[in-house]
Parts: sequence; C-alpha cells; structure tokens
Amino acid sequence: MTNAFFVTGTDTEVGKTVASRAILHAAASANIKMAGYKPVASGSVPTQEGMRNSDALYIQDASVVDLGYDEVNPYAFEAAVSPHLAAEQENRVIDFDVLSEGLSKLKEKSEVVLVEGAGGWRVPVTRTDFLSTWVKREKLPVILVVGVKLGCMSHAILTAEAIQHDGLEVVGWVANRINPGTENYAEIIRMMEANLPGKKLGEIPYMPGIKKRDLSKYIDLSPLAL
Repeated sequence: MTNAFFVTGTDTEVGKTVASRAILHAAASANIKMAGYKPVASGSVPTQEGMRNSDALYIQDASVVDLGYDEVNPYAFEAAVSPHLAAEQENRVIDFDVLSEGLSKLKEKSEVVLVEGAGGWRVPVTRTDFLSTWVKREKLPVILVVGVKLGCMSHAILTAEAIQHDGLEVVGWVANRINPGTENYAEIIRMMEANLPGKKLGEIPYMPGIKKRDLSKYIDLSPLAL
C-alpha cells in the first residue's frame, strides 16, 4: 500500500486545503489512520504558541491521527508570498531533509500521510529550486486539485503533463468549484475526465464556510486502493 500522497493544485487559491480536508474526512469515515502534512506554508500569523498558518490548522484539525502543530507544519512563514521570498525575508532556508524527516515521522504514526503542497506544482522554495524537486525525491504519487473556473482545463492538463514529465504518477484529481458562476460546468468536468490521468476522486461544490464543513461525502477513496 502506498503510504503517502502529495496534493498539488493547478494554481494557488484553487482549494488544495479544501480538497485535503475532504480526503482526510473521507479517510476518517473509512477508519483509515491518515495524517495530514503541510510542510511549507506562507501567510502565517504570530501567536503565543508560535507562528500559525490557518490552512495548516485546518489540516491538523482534520487529521485522523492526533498531531502537534509542528508535526503538521515545520515551516510556517509570516509573509503571504511565494515560499522562497518568505524564507528569504526571514533569513531561513527550506531544507528538504527537514521535510523528509517530518514525513518519515508521520508515516510511523499513521497508515497514510496526505501531504499538501504550496501554490502550484512549480512553486519555488529557493531562487533555483522548487518544492516539486522534493516530491520527486520522495517519489510521491500526486493528487491534483483543479479549481473549476474559466481556463482551468488548460491549467489542469499542463500541470498533469509537468508531473508526468517529472516521472511521477497522477493517481487522482479533485474538482473544486471555486466560482459558482462558471458556465458549462458539466462539460468542463467531462473534458477533464477524458483528458486527465488518474481517476476523478470527487467534485466539491461551492458553499460558504466550506473549510469548516464535513466534506467526506464528496470524495471517493476507492481509486487510491487504500
């Protein structure tokens, strides 16, 4: 059984956290011990406990396994910018060994680890390297989140092609309706079903307060063979 998956998006703000929570909720409903991992997060806020990122907190809350915040999110940066810029502003370096160590520890505590990325597939972590380099190093199968809006079909197909070019497998994808006014929604879904690798794991409708809802019913985990 594959014990870790990487969640990426067609862009930033397409619903990676929403989809990750939905997958974690579905795992809980299926009695699968799944841990959520958000190794790199920008746009965090200082608290008495340390820097905290809202998306990482949502992932921590949805994890089937009880986890401390630092286990979920080892790199929390304050600036809401690309990770490489956020790290530079704090004179820090995103170390892939730290990410791998965190992943390894979560594997020991769970049956499956769901790793949520930052931004899109080629999000930079330094001036010359990308988070996708670490995903390749770990050989993680990828789940693609598509924010359904005008232009998303091209973004989704190009992202899937880049992932496959990197030698990784797109094992599934999730459609997240981020714009309720998008026309031809059903046709967009049919087009992606015909052209994207991997199986559709689910469609998440647009709804207010979505990050606080139980989203398990919108995800089918069976294509992942958990």
